[in-house]
Amino acid sequence: MSISSEHAVDQIKSGDNIFIHSAAAAPQRLIKKLYERRDELRDVTIYQIHTEGAAPYANAPEAFKVISFFVGPNIRKSAQNVQANFIPVFLSEIPRLFTSGTIPIDVALISVSPPDDHGYCSLGPSIDVSLAASESAKKVIAQVNKHIPRTHGDGLIHISKIDHLVKCNEQIPKVISGVLNETEIAIGKNVAEMVEDGATLQMGIGNIPNAVLASLGNHKDLGIHTEMFSDGVLPLVEKGVITGEKKKNHPGKIISSFVMGSRLIYDFIDDNPLVNMLSSEYVNNTRVICKNPKVTAINSAIEVDLTGQVCADSIGHRIYSGVGGQMDFIRGASLSEGGKAIIALSSTTSRGESKIVLTLKPGAGVVTTRAHVHYIVTEYGVANLYGKTLEERAKMLIAIAHPNHREALTKDWFELISR
Repeated sequence: MSISSEHAVDQIKSGDNIFIHSAAAAPQRLIKKLYERRDELRDVTIYQIHTEGAAPYANAPEAFKVISFFVGPNIRKSAQNVQANFIPVFLSEIPRLFTSGTIPIDVALISVSPPDDHGYCSLGPSIDVSLAASESAKKVIAQVNKHIPRTHGDGLIHISKIDHLVKCNEQIPKVISGVLNETEIAIGKNVAEMVEDGATLQMGIGNIPNAVLASLGNHKDLGIHTEMFSDGVLPLVEKGVITGEKKKNHPGKIISSFVMGSRLIYDFIDDNPLVNMLSSEYVNNTRVICKNPKVTAINSAIEVDLTGQVCADSIGHRIYSGVGGQMDFIRGASLSEGGKAIIALSSTTSRGESKIVLTLKPGAGVVTTRAHVHYIVTEYGVANLYGKTLEERAKMLIAIAHPNHREALTKDWFELISR
């Protein structure tokens, strides 16, 4: 039996640990009503990975303490002002924090599809860590929304496991990537040339992944095993480029743990047996990833130093995003037969500063270590650092830096090694 959203969030007490459903499945009505109780509540801790939509609780530190495993735009300012806290952890390991009781959850706020004839709802576009959080929570409050796609895989939850149901009818957040610029197109082509027929792809969201996907139209029998995907895969599925036939694990299936994008991608995954949405504990498990052949992991970075250290979660001391699944897939691709672990980034920032640097900014987080790094790609080419000395790495990275910065980087490197 459904109740009002006001009555539902009245179940939350001061001192509770709350989990909010991830990405596009963040339950906006419940979030709004929870925020409206900010004057009544104290010491409520909210755990989350990236969420789309509004996050007003991040601006009410007297009532809510936000602890995030991945910092998105909606809480970035609060995180950088230390109103929110960040836990650096691999995406593959977050579910275990909940199931082991290391992080106990009192209430999970989730979005689900309407129940089927057997009473099963779906967690829709976000299984990721949300499945483990909802299964571990003492109480589950679900926003039942007909716009949540019903997905195949792990994300089914029986209505008997939901303590309070709130009916709503609202569109879920859409994430639309921008128009590709010349730099992104060049990066996409450089990466696409490295992708072999029959490869299994992992990629994220944004213009660089979309630029890569847009350059794969002449490839054959590509597969998808990725923590997330977006609209960029649709043309390749329609064209028959993505078949999954060469995958050893889940052949013929697109495997993911969450999806963000336009309404087109949500409609694509709705009741589509081609797509299996599974827990990130499984999807991001290195032992699972490497079973597929030619795993090609495509990730990005904020900056890379001349020894190959990759910063992907912070700008100096300021947390910008998170560890996410980068290392899960970097390692999984490295161990895959014929696999390739790729870090792709533009050579400069929007202000013209080099992203290839002598040393990382003070406080910068090393997400992919120089021992794990393989390929670095910019619009100027590809540097394969695997098995290379520090000096060889420096020369290769300078060669794919922006031409305006190569002389200074060369000078700085020789000054460093001459000390």
